[in-house]
Amino acid sequence: MTYNEAKHIARCLDSVPFAGEKLVIDSGSTDDTVAVAQAHGARVVHQDWLGFGPQRNFATTQCSNAWILALDADEYLSPELAAELEQRLPQLMASDIRAAFLRRATIFMGARMRWYLPSMGEKMARLYHRDRARWTDARVHESLTFDGPSVTLKAAFNHENNPSLPEKQIKVLRYAELKCRDWLEKNKPVRMWQTPFVYLLAFIKDYFFRLAFLDGWRGYVIAQTAASYAAYKRMRYYEMRRNPASLPSAADALIRHGIDR
Repeated sequence: MTYNEAKHIARCLDSVPFAGEKLVIDSGSTDDTVAVAQAHGARVVHQDWLGFGPQRNFATTQCSNAWILALDADEYLSPELAAELEQRLPQLMASDIRAAFLRRATIFMGARMRWYLPSMGEKMARLYHRDRARWTDARVHESLTFDGPSVTLKAAFNHENNPSLPEKQIKVLRYAELKCRDWLEKNKPVRMWQTPFVYLLAFIKDYFFRLAFLDGWRGYVIAQTAASYAAYKRMRYYEMRRNPASLPSAADALIRHGIDR
């Protein structure tokens, strides 16, 4: 799925040379994403943004083959994982496996994280049979759901986790807005009193229990950003409930600054 990903999409597509089809679902890029994707062998389909889960499910309907590998534009296979997939895919495709978990390694501030646990091989279901699994309909933080056997591959794929802190903060702002809209639809209770405790616990969890502190100042930045995101979501949701007029105002601001579409 792409939106103004011209600087990343070629690396992503080129990392999967064995794919029977390379499909890009673009939601209205204004840069060279479409041209670059087509130049690197992709079929591009336009779909206005539906939210992460619905957009992925739409993508599934557009695929020509039963087995699908889902990558984000800022992700790419390592040579080791590409080789492992080429070796194991024939057996997987002949089995009744529903999905395969891949391990994701994160590159942050120009280098791979060495200790922070979610960045050291986080397991994510990304390879699946289109008739045996589907994505949840969440606007953000979607996941692949299935009922039945799965496997886990050994090698990792890479995630360039925001080339700069401003880009990271833009993504945090967008993700928080989408998550709060989900809460609003579900009429989740407002619990602002939890906010300072959520911030503290989120920081402690990432910095100490998930070993971010071992990655030095980069680990501190990761933990602080995660904690701020956890607190900001609750503050923004409180505002949505207290002042509904903030919804269209915020939506307009996000679109005007190129954060949402």
